[in-house]
Amino acid sequence: MANGQTSASPGIVSDFLSSYLEPRMARILLLGMISGLPWVLIGSSLSLWLKEEGLSRSAIGWAGLIFSVYAINFLWAPLIDRLRIPLLTDRLGHRKAWIVTLQAVILVCLCLWSTLEPTTSMALVIGAGLIIAICSATQDITIDALRIEQIDSGDNKGMAAGAAVAVVGWWSGYKLGGMLALMMADYLQTAGVADYWQMTFLFLGVLVVLCNIGLMFVPETGTAERAESQRAAQDTMAGKMGGQGPVVQLFSFVVTTVLDPLLSFFRKNGMQIGVMILAFIFLFKIGEAFMGKMSIVFYKEVGFSKSDIAIYSKGLGWITTVTFTLIGGFFALRAGVVRALLISGIAMAGTNILFSVLAWVGPNELLFAFAVVADDLAAAFATVAFVTFISLLVDRNYTATQYALLASIGTLGRTLLASSSGALVDGLDGDWGLFFILTAIMVIPSLLLLWKLRHKLQNWAK
Repeated sequence: MANGQTSASPGIVSDFLSSYLEPRMARILLLGMISGLPWVLIGSSLSLWLKEEGLSRSAIGWAGLIFSVYAINFLWAPLIDRLRIPLLTDRLGHRKAWIVTLQAVILVCLCLWSTLEPTTSMALVIGAGLIIAICSATQDITIDALRIEQIDSGDNKGMAAGAAVAVVGWWSGYKLGGMLALMMADYLQTAGVADYWQMTFLFLGVLVVLCNIGLMFVPETGTAERAESQRAAQDTMAGKMGGQGPVVQLFSFVVTTVLDPLLSFFRKNGMQIGVMILAFIFLFKIGEAFMGKMSIVFYKEVGFSKSDIAIYSKGLGWITTVTFTLIGGFFALRAGVVRALLISGIAMAGTNILFSVLAWVGPNELLFAFAVVADDLAAAFATVAFVTFISLLVDRNYTATQYALLASIGTLGRTLLASSSGALVDGLDGDWGLFFILTAIMVIPSLLLLWKLRHKLQNWAK
C-alpha cells in the first residue's frame, strides 16, 4: 500500500499540474485579474494617495468601509443574473455584457479621480471610490459565474485547478496592478509632476481598457437556456403558491433565491454547528485584514519608498503568492481542508509577528523581503484552503447563492471590523509592533472554533 502510494504520487502531482496548462486556464486567469484590479484602486492606491495628502491613519482606515459592499453583493446577485443589458447582451453574452458595463463605470470614476484633490473634494473622492467598490463587487458575481462556466460539469479536477488559477489571477491583478501603480506614481513624482496620483489613475484606466479587450476572447454560452430555466423555476414555485399574480411572483422569487438556500444550510449542519461554522468564516481572516488595511501606511511610515513597496510588497509578493497558491491547491486536497486551515491560520499569526520585528528594527530591506514572502506564503495557503472549505459547505442545489452568502459573511468580517484598523494604531500611539502582535492574536478565536468543529466535519473535510 505504501509503495503503491509512493509510486503513484509523482503521477498524481504531474496530472494535477498539467491541468494548469490548458487554454481555458488562461481565460480564467484573465477573469481573476479583472476581479483583482479594482482592489488596487480602492485599496493600496487610494490609501497611499490619502496618506500623502495628509489625511490621518484613522481617516484612511474608515475610508476602507467602502469595501463593505463586497459583503452584501449577494443581495442583488439575483438581479444581475436576471436583468439583461440592452444591445450588449445579444452581442456579447449576458455575463460579458455586465462586466463591460461595470468596467466602463469604473473607468469613468478613474477619470473623475484624475480631476480631484482629496483635501478639497474628499466627499467626491470617497463617493467615486464607493461606486468603484459597488461595480467591482457586482462584477465579481458575474465573473465567478463566467469562470465556472469555462469548466465542463462534472470535471472536478478542472474545477479545482480553475479555482487555484482564479485566485492566482486575482492576486496577479492586485499585486502586479499595485506594483505598476506605485512605480508609475513614484516615477511621476520624481519627474516633478504635481498631480502624480491623478495621472496614475489615468494610467490605471488604460489597464482597465486592455482587460476588456482581452475579455472579448473569453467564450460564453448558455445565456438563453439559463434565462428559460430561471423563469421555469420561479413559475413552478408560483404554481405551488396557487397563483400567478405580481405578489405571488415576487414572493416566489424571494423564496427560491434567498430563503431556500439559507434553510438548506442549517438543515444540513444543524443550528448549533451551522452557527459555529458561520462564526469561523466571519473570524478567520480578520487578523490578516487588520494588517492588510494598514500595511502600506506602515511601510511608508517605517521609511520605505514607493518603489521599495512596489518591488518587495507587490512584485516579490506576487511571485510568492502565485507559486504557493498553485501548490496550496494541491496541498489542501491532499492534507484535508480542516488541517490545511489550522496550519495556515497558525502561519498567518506567526508571519504577522515578523512585521512587529520590522517595526522595531526599522527599514531593513532584507527583513522586509523575508516578511513579505512569509506573509504571502501563509496568505496563499490560507486563501486556497478557505475557498475550498466554503465550496465543500455548499448544497449543490443552491451552489451560486449559498457560495455568495458564505463568502459575503467572510468578507463582512474582514471589512466591517478591519475598518477600525487605523483607529487601533492611533489608539496605540502609533506602536506598530504592538499592533501586529494584536493582529496575530485575532486569529486565535477562529482556530479554536475550527478545532472544536474538526470531528463534526471529518466526514467531508478532514
